[in-house]
Amino acid sequence: MKSKKGKGLDWPVFYISGGFLVVFIILSLINSDMVDNAVNTLFNYSAEWFGAYWQILLFLNFAIGLGLAISKYGKVKLGNQDKPKYSYFGWVCMILVTLLASGGVFWAAAEPMYHYMSTPPLFGGGEFNNIEAAFAQAFMHWGFLAWAILGTLAVIVMMYVHYQKGYPLKPRGLLYPIFGDKIYEKSAIGTLADSFSIIATAAGTLGPLGFLGLQISYGLNHLFNVPNTLTISIIVVIVLVTVAAISAATGVDRGIYHLSNWNVQFTILLAIIVLIIGPTAFIIDGFVGGTGVHIQNMFEMMFYRGDGEWLAGWTIFFWAWFIGYAPMLIVFISRISRGRTIRELIIAVSVVAPLVTNFWFSIVGGTGVFFEIEKPGSVSEALTDGGMPAAVMAITDQLPLGTAMGVAFLLVSIIFVATTADTMSYTVAATLTGHDNPTRWLRVVWAVLFGAFTAVILTIGEDSITSIQNSIVITAVPVSLLILPPLWNAPKIAKKMALEQGLIWQREMRKKEDKKYN
Repeated sequence: MKSKKGKGLDWPVFYISGGFLVVFIILSLINSDMVDNAVNTLFNYSAEWFGAYWQILLFLNFAIGLGLAISKYGKVKLGNQDKPKYSYFGWVCMILVTLLASGGVFWAAAEPMYHYMSTPPLFGGGEFNNIEAAFAQAFMHWGFLAWAILGTLAVIVMMYVHYQKGYPLKPRGLLYPIFGDKIYEKSAIGTLADSFSIIATAAGTLGPLGFLGLQISYGLNHLFNVPNTLTISIIVVIVLVTVAAISAATGVDRGIYHLSNWNVQFTILLAIIVLIIGPTAFIIDGFVGGTGVHIQNMFEMMFYRGDGEWLAGWTIFFWAWFIGYAPMLIVFISRISRGRTIRELIIAVSVVAPLVTNFWFSIVGGTGVFFEIEKPGSVSEALTDGGMPAAVMAITDQLPLGTAMGVAFLLVSIIFVATTADTMSYTVAATLTGHDNPTRWLRVVWAVLFGAFTAVILTIGEDSITSIQNSIVITAVPVSLLILPPLWNAPKIAKKMALEQGLIWQREMRKKEDKKYN
């Protein structure tokens, strides 16, 4: 279906989003301390003023989505297509790599350990005293609510606007039910919606790219005594971006689809190996026990408003990060989910993906916690002194075939982030053109830009990487307003499509007939 409006490159959005990134980097080169201070100040204000709203937004998005999935509207097919293009496994793989790229290895190893080292305030605080609470807190941050905001209710709206109504595949489409086609007619609100979405995506992509460059350098130095220098970090980023650009150039159907499949299959293999050669019973106990504590305390954890500094540094930071990612992931998941039902979409994104993520965190993080219990300080000291990459290496060192396992974890990390970079390049290109198959050159250009920006930021220093990643919390403020309307528009659209597809026509007609003759 051809888009009604928005053909060609959206230059205003390109100039605003691209210009912001260029100005950010130039200012960082001139005075990085000033930029760091400004970002940290805005970060704190955003967390303080919008934190509670984000907590409520994520909960309502998850709850309403599950309600739709189990309702009579769950059978509604999305995307104006009868059958899915991709296998269920391949479809879920493409969904999984989007969020796991950010936390796939390093956060999976570090976060359960952080919460074990210092128990979250909701569970009483203290040090090294609550294993299940450590897992439960990590599950809360990376689990059901985090995944749901990335692609459930908003995807229903986006797919309807693009594939049913024929409007461009852009984040501003989420506002179509409110503004109608005016949102596409040189709309300032629409331009800002798309621009902020791209800026948030860039912040969320450049941060992991930069951190991974540093982390892989550390890993190569630890494993093979390769010099841990800025040059090596930049070479790692170049390799990542090259893989991403090739994948983006070949498109969703070949590059992204196959890279995602290989990535998840390799990760499953690695998980099985660690599960077998690692502390199997402890990992399973951690997953089951942590899930139990998570579910038992879910509402308290979701709406915890206690220790403000802890909350801003953990729950609000992660959820703002995922909100910032959401518009681009909504575009991507809309592109790959044609022919799926509402029930399939919501169960895959809100239930299957979180459970897989939580189990992966149990395998990687649980192994670290086990080694820490067996030999106090063996992981915690590495994490404290050397950060997340040191924790990963400390874990793999204590596994059988330690060097091979260390290489495997680094390889998984590289593929995860490369997959995210190509996905984000695709979605930014789709946003700028409004088509679900944007031109190849534009996809490649954005992959290269991500790499170039990351390399420049690396030369400024690690604090600049932290700043640009923290800036996603700031951009989450306008983005969170963009993904609010689907809370009530998605159910309305689901009902409309159910009527159009004849799923509730007979029932509604029967009610009318009953009223007529009674």
